[in-house]
Amino acid sequence: MPRGRYSLHDPHDHAPLGEEHFHCAPGPSGWRYVSQLTTPDGEHRGSVDLAVDALGRPIRLEVNAHSWQVRGAAIDGVTWVRTDPSGAEATEGNVRAPGFTGTSPAFLVATARLLRLAPGAPAARVRLVALTDPVLAARTVDQAWALVSRAEHATDSGPLGVDEYRVTALDTGEVHTVHIAGDVVLSAPGIELEHLESPPSTFTDDEAEGPEGSEDFGDF
Repeated sequence: MPRGRYSLHDPHDHAPLGEEHFHCAPGPSGWRYVSQLTTPDGEHRGSVDLAVDALGRPIRLEVNAHSWQVRGAAIDGVTWVRTDPSGAEATEGNVRAPGFTGTSPAFLVATARLLRLAPGAPAARVRLVALTDPVLAARTVDQAWALVSRAEHATDSGPLGVDEYRVTALDTGEVHTVHIAGDVVLSAPGIELEHLESPPSTFTDDEAEGPEGSEDFGDF
């Protein structure tokens, strides 16, 4: 079970946003990621609890930030409830999309699991619900993911497989690179892996196959 710490920063001006202390592990029915977030001063500022099934779909999501909370799951696309800090009101949302995204590295791993891309294959379009900081406001985004390369790197604990993804925001055309090893993000815009206590877990892709046939996931 990998445990570690990511440092988070603004991907544009590199201002520090704090750290994310996490642990994660695959299981017989999917993968789970749990983390606690802190400010640059070390104060608690939120948490993430994400569980996905063997196809990469969110079966349970709970995100907390600045007293705001979002709970969601894959129901008729994805469905979520967002609660305000006072707890007096809650708003519901539903989008025909296969998953969520946000600043946590957990969402990058989950999207990679959802798409199951092969190196050199055409880019896959995916529609996601983004939970945006600092109040977890939800908005729909369209991205294109391509698996540029898959390589093994020698480490003290044995070979480490690293996937390099090219991710394009389809509304702005902005392109960035994401490196993932198993269920751990090594680097991505605004994310750096600072400490890892044990090697990343590996997934067995014969457990389940991704959605059939299409490179376009926008209609989920």
